[in-house]
Amino acid sequence: MEFELDAGWSLQPAGGSTGSAFLGVYANQKYFLKRNASPFLAALSVEHITPRLLWTRRVSTGDVLTAQEWLDGETLTREQMMQPVVAKMLAQVHHSSLLKRMLRQVGGQILDPARLRHDLLQDFPRDLTNQPRVKRALSDLQQWLPRVTVQSACHGDLNHKNWLRAGGRLYLVDWEQVALGDPAYDLADVMAHYGHRNSWPAFLRAYGANNDESLENRLYWYGDLHLLNDMKAAAQHQRTDEVAQVLQQFETLQSTH
Repeated sequence: MEFELDAGWSLQPAGGSTGSAFLGVYANQKYFLKRNASPFLAALSVEHITPRLLWTRRVSTGDVLTAQEWLDGETLTREQMMQPVVAKMLAQVHHSSLLKRMLRQVGGQILDPARLRHDLLQDFPRDLTNQPRVKRALSDLQQWLPRVTVQSACHGDLNHKNWLRAGGRLYLVDWEQVALGDPAYDLADVMAHYGHRNSWPAFLRAYGANNDESLENRLYWYGDLHLLNDMKAAAQHQRTDEVAQVLQQFETLQSTH
């Protein structure tokens, strides 16, 4: 990747599946460089949701290069994902009028439940439907569709590796899948993957939500959706260990309703 940087820069891959993120060093100062990061990075930086954005430039290839402050920290572990600080950060994201307005202005993706269900069911591996827990989840998913009355900016990929704790603060990174949708979509992503029924009430209280029947039903619906998508991807790539892990997550989710 040619970043067209001045002489004196050194670059090394910073991980990630896309190969677009780098640790850059210039004049003994570290920077996080990324190609074609989310166009909402400036807004996220202003709201202290991501590490501070330092500059943005377009290179001759048409790619956009961004530089953020490099923070020496640690990603959250799976066991830390149900902490109140995670719920509070999600509430900050979902209540951000700036992010919501920017997404609408650029015609951002909409998390439409009918479309999400259609995409999941398309080419869903038939052999997985013999699993009782998968069969139940598919049945639950097809019985009804959530009615989205409030749209928020949703992160869309709340893997524990996308949460960075540094300098006494928590940051949420990798915003390439940000979209407008039901806040329950994000909440269910965390709660289905990392929680259990006993941990849900405290997490929702920290988020500031009333766990009424409507929200609970949507959380289960989106939880099924997330886990079924995980199952589909794992099966298509023949990752049997991940299939077994998702089945365990289904057991935890379905034991609560």
